[in-house]
Amino acid sequence: MIRFQQVSLMRGIKPLLEQVDVTLNPGDKIGLIGANGAGKSSLFALLRGELHADAGEIDYPAKWRVAYVAQETPPLERAALDYAIDGDITLRKLEAELARLEAEPETSENGIAIGEIYSALADADAYTVQSRGEQLLLGLGFSLDQMQQPVASFSGGWRMRLNLAQALMCQSDLLLLDEPTNHLDLDAIIWLEDWLKRYEGTLLIISHDRDFLDEVVNVVVHIDERKLKRYSGNYSGFERQRAAQMILAASALEKQTRQRAHLESFVNRFKAQASKARQAQSRMKALAKMQELAPLRAAAEFSFEFREPLSAPNPLLVLEDVDAGYRIEDKDTGAITEKKIVGGINFSLQIGQRIGLLGVNGAGKSTLIKTIAGEIAPLLGDAVIGKGLSIGYFAQHQVEMLRHDESPLWHLAKIAPTVREQELRNFLGGFNFPGTMVTSSIRPFSGGEKARLALALIVWQRPNLLLLDEPTNHLDLETREALTMALAQFEGTLVVVSHDRHLLRATTDQFIIVADGQVQPFDGDLDDYKDWLLKTKLGKGTNVLPAAGKENKTEFPVASPVAAPHAPVAAPVRDKRQEAEQRQRTAALRKPLENKIARLEEQIAKRQGQKAEVDAKLGEADAYAAANKAKLKVLLADQSFFTKDLAQLEAEWLELHEQLEALAA
Repeated sequence: MIRFQQVSLMRGIKPLLEQVDVTLNPGDKIGLIGANGAGKSSLFALLRGELHADAGEIDYPAKWRVAYVAQETPPLERAALDYAIDGDITLRKLEAELARLEAEPETSENGIAIGEIYSALADADAYTVQSRGEQLLLGLGFSLDQMQQPVASFSGGWRMRLNLAQALMCQSDLLLLDEPTNHLDLDAIIWLEDWLKRYEGTLLIISHDRDFLDEVVNVVVHIDERKLKRYSGNYSGFERQRAAQMILAASALEKQTRQRAHLESFVNRFKAQASKARQAQSRMKALAKMQELAPLRAAAEFSFEFREPLSAPNPLLVLEDVDAGYRIEDKDTGAITEKKIVGGINFSLQIGQRIGLLGVNGAGKSTLIKTIAGEIAPLLGDAVIGKGLSIGYFAQHQVEMLRHDESPLWHLAKIAPTVREQELRNFLGGFNFPGTMVTSSIRPFSGGEKARLALALIVWQRPNLLLLDEPTNHLDLETREALTMALAQFEGTLVVVSHDRHLLRATTDQFIIVADGQVQPFDGDLDDYKDWLLKTKLGKGTNVLPAAGKENKTEFPVASPVAAPHAPVAAPVRDKRQEAEQRQRTAALRKPLENKIARLEEQIAKRQGQKAEVDAKLGEADAYAAANKAKLKVLLADQSFFTKDLAQLEAEWLELHEQLEALAA
């Protein structure tokens, strides 16, 4: 177990923890929460041994292996898959030792040592590490081709995924994850949840994603007022318990206030009277001994609201036979090539629609939003914009385009040059930019503060169409909740891409899925989407999503979506076209299963041949000679591994066939 005993920690002159006592049990899955700057990351640094407590002790078993996500990724030429497998430190050490021994001259002692290494490699599941690494990276959104690309070729967000894969590959007893969902899309988050639920060690997570915490953790530790308070249950349970505590604390404080007022009144009235002096003295002592209760304070609530949108046309915009993508100019020749991401889009956006876009990273969600926003022109087809359309578009590059040497007030005055400064100050104050902060350079601002400023600039412009691409990145729980509440009350039209399911549930009422180069309505909620992912892509390592219809062209009224791939729907009598489309959808689901079965059959045949070869060698009489004990040990280890791996491969083969039969039914 992990035990904090009277732990105190200072960072500079700021106290983060004061005489903290808390115990965490082996196997607990713990969500660590608290305001920004409360000390969550510093507590992780204590557990990693990078910081030392100023007082007290932190105790956990010395033999525990601790895994965490590295914050830096060197630009290596090493393949992404090999880099992920490097997280299994024990395995890599065994491989290095084996290479050293095999390079030395053959001796009986050397042979025995090599046999022991092979046995240890079998115990470490060395022969399945390649497939385990592939499954991890597939779950985190990498394709098989990407796994062979060098680490240096990936952007910062994808490198962080590789670091996460390393941490998950490590055979750990304690896993520390600091904001693991920040660089993941919804599909990867759902896969990670499923993986973490099956993790057998002790898990500590820092996260601002309440749905993620609800799914994974069974204990919450709250850093508040420099103390650690342990709560049983998930994040929603913590909120209920915390609210109940605040009600009790407020009641106790009110009762004490009444008692204090009564005692003070008695003392003031009778302290000058000789007959009552004794009683007055007694009550004065009672007052002095009364321990003053402090109110249990919740975090100061931050909230804002969108101003009434400008009058909007209906429809707001129409995309007709649009192919969306990018035009890329060759720097040397000036030739322009087109890269289509999503095609055959026929899409009409009506007043009041609230749409969430689903789909894996790279499927084209951001490309679709940029096309709607007019950031990129269609490669083919027409985009008809309604007169009076006012778009508020938030994406990561909005934050990057802020002038870091200027203040929040300067940014707002730039788009509202005729408005009085006091009105601008008041508006920014509503977004938690008070006092001198409103006139200070934004350079030292956190990512969340910059994102909050970018949102404020959008809100000021009173858009009638909001396009939001991952608006919660870098936002803490409090600001996410404020954004969710504001969007829920927004009176205009909304299209949003987000991995925050709480925000999606609260602010959207229909979903569109972007997959396989198409745009398709999704009839179902986020639970339906999660179930489908777990049964298909996330369960068996395939990136296939439902087919969207014929000839890579999607036509639909968004207000009347078709059924989710798995959802039972009372359908009308189907004509031949519907039956053909159903066969296409079924084929799209069957194909990845059949491909996986084919690969498994190749692996099974290979393993059977290897096992037969080992069995034959063990059957030779001289295999048991005293001089060949090292060889015998290696052969026995190989036989054990091949037997175990064959059983695993055959079980997976049977499971896939059952899925195929269920699909056929």
